[in-house]
Amino acid sequence: MEGVLVSGTASADLTGECARCLEVLRDDVVVDLQELFAYEGSDTATDSGDDDVSRLEGDLLDLEPLLRDAVVLSLPFQPLCRDDCPGLCIECGARLADDPDHQHDEAIDPRWAALHALTDQTEEQLGRTHGPTEE
Repeated sequence: MEGVLVSGTASADLTGECARCLEVLRDDVVVDLQELFAYEGSDTATDSGDDDVSRLEGDLLDLEPLLRDAVVLSLPFQPLCRDDCPGLCIECGARLADDPDHQHDEAIDPRWAALHALTDQTEEQLGRTHGPTEE
């Protein structure tokens, strides 16, 4: 006998955010576990490096690293609230799933912004000088 073989199933409740729209996600995960915890003086413990084999500490074994690794590896890399999540508006940050017809006015190129402001001022001046005539 080289050690204690631990096998089983673990479940965990998950809470996170959608990678596109930042909506709160809640889910649960079920993972299968199987790990050999080697006895201190066994051939398995002495033949392999320190990090390769889980070891018993007296009569106790630490399941936390095994559980953490199994759960983390089962998580999606980019969790989504739904597969076709449109995400957030890149201009104002509005959630596009709540307002699918969300639009903004055409953005003015910053290089032309000063000219646009000048044309607005000119139109105001023309409106004052060529306004309605009094009779």
